[in-house]
Amino acid sequence: MKAARMAATTPRLTRAPMRNTTVSTALFERAQSLFPGGVNSPVRAFKAVGGTPIFIARGQGARVWDADGNSYLDFLGSWGPLILGHAHPDVVAAVQAAARDGTSFGASTEREVLLGEAIRAAVPSMERMRFVSSGTEATMSALRVARGFTGRHRFIKVEGGYHGHADTLLAASGSGVATLGLPDSAGVTPGAVADTIVVPFNDEAAMQAAFEANQVAAVIIEPIPGNMGLVPPRPGYLPALRRLCDAYCALLIFDEVISGFRVSRGGAQALFGVRPDLTCLGKVVGGGLPLGVFGGQGDIMSAVAPEGPVYQAGTLSGNPLAMAAGLAVLRKLDQAAYDRLDALGQRLEAGIKEALATTSVPAQFHRVGSVFTLFFCAESVTDFTSAKRADVGRYARFFHAMLDRGIYLPPAQLEAGFVSLAHTEDDIDAFVAASREALVASR
Repeated sequence: MKAARMAATTPRLTRAPMRNTTVSTALFERAQSLFPGGVNSPVRAFKAVGGTPIFIARGQGARVWDADGNSYLDFLGSWGPLILGHAHPDVVAAVQAAARDGTSFGASTEREVLLGEAIRAAVPSMERMRFVSSGTEATMSALRVARGFTGRHRFIKVEGGYHGHADTLLAASGSGVATLGLPDSAGVTPGAVADTIVVPFNDEAAMQAAFEANQVAAVIIEPIPGNMGLVPPRPGYLPALRRLCDAYCALLIFDEVISGFRVSRGGAQALFGVRPDLTCLGKVVGGGLPLGVFGGQGDIMSAVAPEGPVYQAGTLSGNPLAMAAGLAVLRKLDQAAYDRLDALGQRLEAGIKEALATTSVPAQFHRVGSVFTLFFCAESVTDFTSAKRADVGRYARFFHAMLDRGIYLPPAQLEAGFVSLAHTEDDIDAFVAASREALVASR
């Protein structure tokens, strides 16, 4: 009887077709002589999952093709920016038109004004802003503004929160730092992080204690952390941070590089009804091109040069191609788009949870809108400490089993996957069907 029950609940495992990796392997060998680890961003090297990284040749809609011609349904989406999918015709046309006018001027353009107005309309807390070229630039600049505006040096971040690779922000970071098992980063001096206070995520008492013991300029936080895997805030946690910052005359900085224009048009701050003093954006807002934004209350942003004493500059800031791509994407993101993304996310969540129950695999599935993470652990995941208990070896096996079945996921357990508007219900069902087999194959 027991064997019969197992047969009824466990999917029959079919052999995945062998992928050709000849060209990717050869490219990786050449790349290793050029770039550290053979890559230009660490997690691409597949160190967390093993094997040879794939080299992408092109993308269209919800799919990518590697240099060997293998096709994958893409649930990485360039780590979040591609909310419309790959090579959306409106985005491509907008970039082509901008390029014909000139790729860079080092001077202001109308597109900067148009995109700035669109951002402010969607995210009212960003009364004034400054364009930069990456999320790292946005967070480090916002932190500098907070220090300059308050006249204080110390700031608080949460353990496992990743805000780019600026020295002061690499203390107890998630994302690639955690994936590679690095203590923080060589080359970051004790002095660089001397004013960085680290507390656990979702722990209001620890945050309160940090405020009581220090003169704090700001709290910088991903309102929905996506770099320790996706870990939602507990109910009331973000409002508590707002109250603490108000009580101690500190600034609240939301790093919405991932969540901005992803979980809702107004980002996590609209979703949870908490207004920060400063916001950092990236990824979606750039339409797949290099772009970051930081901004907030008008009086705070008046501290930025040339109006104020906080210096920030960038030759390619406000790049016309990135402005055009961002505008093209934001024009597509109405409420119907977010309703569809959430419906696809719900379909994925229901299917994965059913597959987990069917296969009796101990795992936690987290989702907010179109962002998700599957943690291979029996315990609930509420912070960086609990996220690190996930079975990274099991995830690596699952990752490769999914890759063999034509599904491209983040190549690390402590990262988030993304659904795009290019995905269909059939694509989601294909993901779920592949996962049932991959869960068994990864035992």
